[in-house]
Amino acid sequence: MLLSRHTRRREFIGSLVGAALPFAAHAQQAIPVVGYLNAQSAGDRPFLLDAFRRGLAEGGYVEGRNVAIEYRYADNRIEKIRAQAAELVSRQVAAIVATGGNNSALVAKTLTSVIPILFTSGVDPVTAGLVASLGRPEANVTGVAWFSSELPPKHIELLREVLPRASVFGLFLNPISPEAVTAEATARQAAGASGVRLVLVRARTVDEIDAAFDTLVREQVDAAVVGADPFYTGRAKQFALLAARHRIPFAYTNREFVEAGGLMAYGNNVTDAYHRVGLLTARILKGAKPADLPIERAVKFELAVSLTAAKVLGLTLPHSLLSRADEVLD
Repeated sequence: MLLSRHTRRREFIGSLVGAALPFAAHAQQAIPVVGYLNAQSAGDRPFLLDAFRRGLAEGGYVEGRNVAIEYRYADNRIEKIRAQAAELVSRQVAAIVATGGNNSALVAKTLTSVIPILFTSGVDPVTAGLVASLGRPEANVTGVAWFSSELPPKHIELLREVLPRASVFGLFLNPISPEAVTAEATARQAAGASGVRLVLVRARTVDEIDAAFDTLVREQVDAAVVGADPFYTGRAKQFALLAARHRIPFAYTNREFVEAGGLMAYGNNVTDAYHRVGLLTARILKGAKPADLPIERAVKFELAVSLTAAKVLGLTLPHSLLSRADEVLD
């Protein structure tokens, strides 16, 4: 049977398209997919995500161009993390970037020993069980740690510089945070060494934060420290308002608290840590193995203070403190 010229032309074009499809599908599959697993809510601390993307881009991977990112946010609910991590594992993503607290990485690690996991951690990752060694992780996990759980003694020291006669200190801890154990231990040791009484309050919800402030008032604390925790950072405004209402000077780990109206913050530059995780992720996508990438320790510390908050609290910040501050908000 003879075919018309038009029929033959359609069949020829169809054969070309059919032959091209496998190549198009291969090209699409060649774009790596990174899972971004975060214990907080979407929109919390967006500058950290920007820092991660910037590091990824500096390493040669731009979202939407040669890498895709699947986002999973647990809305500060630990029970959601496992299901979301399982989704990313089932998709066989090229890497899982576990952020917003140690729980993300700890859960992801239980679900895969193959997919690279890159974490941001405020606690010693060896003690937390994330890696076997800082120098050689020896598994599928690596990342950046900044040991913020060890900072409460420094916060107590800074507060005593402002309030030399302070003898009762409060300490906020999130009971579901892996960082809480180390923070409590170091704070108790510092309190014992300096002869001050420590009032420990635990809170993991908005209402529990309110109730914890009532406890601090009842215990007549002179000042208080907020342990490092992503959920607390997301509630920076609530802390600042309650601290001003009850006239309790607070020290925090992140400058965001000071920007929200808090008195002072001392801690690592977390933005830099997320940027470095982006760079590490790019190295993984290029073929590096997590076991060969030593844990990076964030070494940039910053002290921020607020003259406005000091005035609200009826305090005069000593020149010795102001001269050392990296940022003074007025």
